Amino acid sequence: MVTLMPIPDRAQRRRLLTVYGRKAVLEALADESLYCRTLHLAHGNRGGGTLDEIQRRAAERKLDIRHHSREALARISRNGRQDQGVALDVFCPALRDLEDALCDELPRRVRCIALDGVTNPQNMGMSLRSAAAAGVDAVLYAERGNPALGPLVIKASAGTVFRAPLLRCPRISDGARTLLARGFQLYRLDARGADSLFEIDIAPRALFVLGGETQGIGADLRALPGRDIHIPMDRRVESLNVAVSAALVAYACRGAGLCSEPDQRDR
Repeated sequence: MVTLMPIPDRAQRRRLLTVYGRKAVLEALADESLYCRTLHLAHGNRGGGTLDEIQRRAAERKLDIRHHSREALARISRNGRQDQGVALDVFCPALRDLEDALCDELPRRVRCIALDGVTNPQNMGMSLRSAAAAGVDAVLYAERGNPALGPLVIKASAGTVFRAPLLRCPRISDGARTLLARGFQLYRLDARGADSLFEIDIAPRALFVLGGETQGIGADLRALPGRDIHIPMDRRVESLNVAVSAALVAYACRGAGLCSEPDQRDR
């Protein structure tokens, strides 16, 4: 079981991910490798069943348990309609704000992935799972334009969202501009791109952007200096699901020797 030190500053507090919903909270509490911190409960919750199990596990882990009004809990979960009167703060060591991460000295070789305008939680979760499995160095995660890091994303990621190297930014275009200023090469996935993903020489510092389910990559990102590349497809197939494309990008870079090796202990 993980024992945590206090979180004294804003940068550390920003690494807390609030999980809501009884099933999602119980699953997080059952995983002793996770850094669970505070359990939030609404006044008036009916006991029994899952709720009793949640409180039992929280007590075993000696978590701080706090009770709130329904309105206050809705502010904590940010989803009063679906939180079921329960929320849990989980500390995610690899979750950071982009600006905070860039205060550290960057390695010479860094590979990042971003999903611009991807709002489907299942696609986002599966993409995060593939990125983590392939050893991606970072995934840009937009506070506006990507789905909230809630139960649907967590479920689709098979829990890897708690360990994935997420870098939060206001919008993907904001994060891309910041990385370009730090010497990154921008690669945009586009079916009309001149070069194949599997035939390019990938820059040491690379940012790959994939477009959303309906609109594709936004105009603000298309206006930035970058290179348009495509995933080759046969038999008149026009496109791939964005989560499949993200997996191909992640492993193409790993094959090029740009990915960090996944921690063998997580296998």
